[in-house]
Amino acid sequence: MWTEEDKAVDINQHDADEKKTKEETKEKFKFTQNVSDLQETREEILRRGHRGIFTMNPDAKMENVTTLKASFAPPRSPGVRLRGIRSELLERRIAQIVRDKIQAERNPPLPQTDFNTVTQRDFRVNGFIPQITQNSHLHDYKTEQAISYWSDNFQQIQGVSSVESPNTPFKKCAQFSTPISEQRRDIEPTIE
Repeated sequence: MWTEEDKAVDINQHDADEKKTKEETKEKFKFTQNVSDLQETREEILRRGHRGIFTMNPDAKMENVTTLKASFAPPRSPGVRLRGIRSELLERRIAQIVRDKIQAERNPPLPQTDFNTVTQRDFRVNGFIPQITQNSHLHDYKTEQAISYWSDNFQQIQGVSSVESPNTPFKKCAQFSTPISEQRRDIEPTIE
């Protein structure tokens, strides 16, 4: 059976084992916490950079004035009129006159548009009396060849086959391909 001494020793042993287990657990937790702290630190460095390199107080606000702005500040007006109203008005008026002269030189006024057509200009001149010419003889537009520059000057055109009739110089002519034995020389060209 258990004696009281055995019970006390067993309880002390049990308490010692529990303390040992708790300490081991704490050490494991601290180790994992240190590893996670290191990991967070690396992440923070990658995100925010190294702290304390540029300033010891990371929460300090940035300056609004740069050295350039401080050195070269724009001039401030004195707050009172430096010139009189008359001189300002005179200067504005002179500037306006000069501006108008320059614009008149650069942009001359457009000439007045002439809306007369060729018919009005050439055929409806004052004093012109239109006359209808009389035909010398009747023409049949269905059978006669049209008269043009080339029909009057067909002799000067190169590449045209020989002409059988001067009234119809551009009609088909098989004279260049007809054998000499079969050519008809008895047909006289008809001239009207």
